[in-house]
Amino acid sequence: METEEFGSEIARRVIRPRPSQSHKGNYGRVLLIGGTENFGGAIMMAAEAAVSSGAGLTSVATDPANLTALHARVPEAMFMDIHEQARVLDLLKKQDVVLCGPGLGNSPYALELLTKLCQLATPSQSLVLDASALDLLAQQPDLLSLIKVKQVVLTPHQMEWQRLSGIKIPDQENVRNFQVLRQLFPKRNVILVLKSNHTHVYDATQERAYLNAAGNPGMATGGMGDTLAGIIAAFLGQFGPSLDAVLAAVHCHSAAGDLLYQDKYLVRPTEISAMMPKLMKRYSNE
Repeated sequence: METEEFGSEIARRVIRPRPSQSHKGNYGRVLLIGGTENFGGAIMMAAEAAVSSGAGLTSVATDPANLTALHARVPEAMFMDIHEQARVLDLLKKQDVVLCGPGLGNSPYALELLTKLCQLATPSQSLVLDASALDLLAQQPDLLSLIKVKQVVLTPHQMEWQRLSGIKIPDQENVRNFQVLRQLFPKRNVILVLKSNHTHVYDATQERAYLNAAGNPGMATGGMGDTLAGIIAAFLGQFGPSLDAVLAAVHCHSAAGDLLYQDKYLVRPTEISAMMPKLMKRYSNE
């Protein structure tokens, strides 16, 4: 299988200067769902990434234990109690993009909420599934048949993909990914962002594979995947649901990491989020 390498050219094509007559509603409504009492950092890093990457309106459904820290770190994000299910599902109706999974856990309530999300998300919305959401789907694969959205983006690391797909890690860079994606999501536009030292992206619709040329070992840090998921959600919200938007998000995440790695031994995910506005500005002007 041929794999096409991608880099900064995709970011220059996708990231455009913002017109003067615009408002927050033009850049996507993004809902992030996750963050149990003990894993609030994951959803906060995803939210910080979404806000810093240009999402117009960012809402976070998480455990109330995370409220103070969330507002201290990301005051631009709106909070909702994840346990108030009726309110969360009502908010869901108004979103362009939903990211579910960072720090969600595998409790019965997490499974119940994911089930409702799969049932109620509409074809006009984009769905990004990460972390705990992928593990829950591996345990309950029948939920996949409930998903009606046209654009689904999966962002697993290699072990999460092994659990969901059944493909062992040494065999994951091959054509079987397309076969499994078609089996899991028939008649859906599905993009697999398979995270590794150099992330691979698989577009099931066109059966094309892409290799991210950027990235470095300093990014081998907890929370890096949560940050990437937040950037992808923001890009889908403001640039539209497309393969190019996903590729641009993956590139920018790694490109920011490479810039930081020039004079740092390791790269923190929150540093990548902080660099995103400047990096996106540069690409928009090129």
